[in-house]
Amino acid sequence: MPAAGFGPGPGNGKEYPGNLTLYVTITCMVAAMGGLIFGYDIGISGGVTSMDSFLSKFFPSVYKKEKADSSTNQYCKFDSQTLTMFTSSLYLAALISSLVASTVTRKLGRKLSMLFGGVLFCAGALINGFAKNVAMLIVGRILLGFGIGFANQSVPLYLSEMAPYKYRGALNIGFQLSITIGILVAEVLNYFFAKIKGGWGWRLSLGGAVVPALIITVGSLVLPETPNSMIERGKCDEAKDKLKRIRGIDDVDEEFNDLVAASEASKMVEHPWRNLLQRKYRPHLTMAILIPFFQQLTGINVIMFYAPVLFKTIGFGSDASLMSAVITGSVNVVATLVSIYGVDKWGRRFLFLEGGTQMLICQAVVAACIGAKFGIDGNPGELPKWYAIVVVLFICIYVAGFAWSWGPLGWLVPSEIFPLEIRSAAQSINVSVNMIFTFIVAQVFLTMLCHLKFGLFLFFAFFVVLMTLFVFIFLPETKNIPIEEMAIVWKEHWFWSRFMTDEDYPAANGALEMGKGGQNSKYV
Repeated sequence: MPAAGFGPGPGNGKEYPGNLTLYVTITCMVAAMGGLIFGYDIGISGGVTSMDSFLSKFFPSVYKKEKADSSTNQYCKFDSQTLTMFTSSLYLAALISSLVASTVTRKLGRKLSMLFGGVLFCAGALINGFAKNVAMLIVGRILLGFGIGFANQSVPLYLSEMAPYKYRGALNIGFQLSITIGILVAEVLNYFFAKIKGGWGWRLSLGGAVVPALIITVGSLVLPETPNSMIERGKCDEAKDKLKRIRGIDDVDEEFNDLVAASEASKMVEHPWRNLLQRKYRPHLTMAILIPFFQQLTGINVIMFYAPVLFKTIGFGSDASLMSAVITGSVNVVATLVSIYGVDKWGRRFLFLEGGTQMLICQAVVAACIGAKFGIDGNPGELPKWYAIVVVLFICIYVAGFAWSWGPLGWLVPSEIFPLEIRSAAQSINVSVNMIFTFIVAQVFLTMLCHLKFGLFLFFAFFVVLMTLFVFIFLPETKNIPIEEMAIVWKEHWFWSRFMTDEDYPAANGALEMGKGGQNSKYV
């Protein structure tokens, strides 16, 4: 059953037979729900930290500073290391747990890693909901982080392994779609919970994370394991039956034999972490580090974490700021649907390059708008309504550019390029780098805003230029290439081919012709 709205592009790889069955579509939809916990947290933490009742209880110094003088320097209003530690402690925890999750995912399967993620996130949500002091808040955040580390490690791998290769992009982006839905739901809830009389709405916001946690926990119990993972753990007969069911046909011998061959190769690798340093994995390691590094330096977390704070700074009231955040959240969801539609038709490179250009233009405009009104002293005076609307409009166009490029593809491309023997370890590096830089950006953003002022947007714009050039020069097109055949795209790339020898990848030798820059590829 073809899922509505997307289809494969022209096939240009080894063509395994198989259909997009209802079974695999539902399986991938349930697994992709793992993104809800990450998205819900991103949306909730920004909104809760703009609620007066939350700030006055846990961060009284920030609350007093905010209320002291409405004409104070808008850039430095929220600069508090304790407040940013509340937000960013989660990412350090996710970084640590993703390293443990690599071993769990490889030795015990993708499902169990998802289950751990759901249970830990559930525990963290309950502690935060009942928090009495900052220490409880931080402990809860750390448990949430452990949960996210496990989920972000296993879900993208699970989706890439389950999906038929022609639809892999669209099904994998279900993970990012769940993240964006999680953000949107969190922002809508924040908007209504902030209105609760008595000022305890923040407890519902933080405790509400139990719901997405239960979805992924129950989901992981009912989902099937991937054939790749079964073969890796010696369950070959079960894996073949599962592959037949997933693909909806009996003729799966070619794909099954390739999976077994990949598994045999991976078993010869005793130390996947050390193995990653081998010359032949240089392109994979480069992408595992630079793609998540660049994803965090698009500046998207600045917008999404602190959208309510940002809109408050621009001059909206507390309610209006959350409403504006809901608007950006809706744009995020819709634009991710565009990516699902186009990723297997237009390719990964096209979306990366278009999205990068769009984000760059918007960042320049937003920097100019905020700079013109707030100047160097951070005092905007009277801010006209139309002015704030222009800033919000360009922020929305920026969010759309991210949501159909670096947002989903930052998770998709790393999860589909790694050979089985290094897949879990490389995905751990991908998640770890993502979390390290999410932590750094979250921790220093408010201080940077205070010192760089509107130049902060230009700081991120510089990195958007760098990442767009990086994709144009170094990233080959990976659409419609079976996951176990991915060595071919590196072997034929103008730069990466120097790291790939015929001894390492005999099957890839002469199998493919690739156009300049990796845009178009065809078998010969």
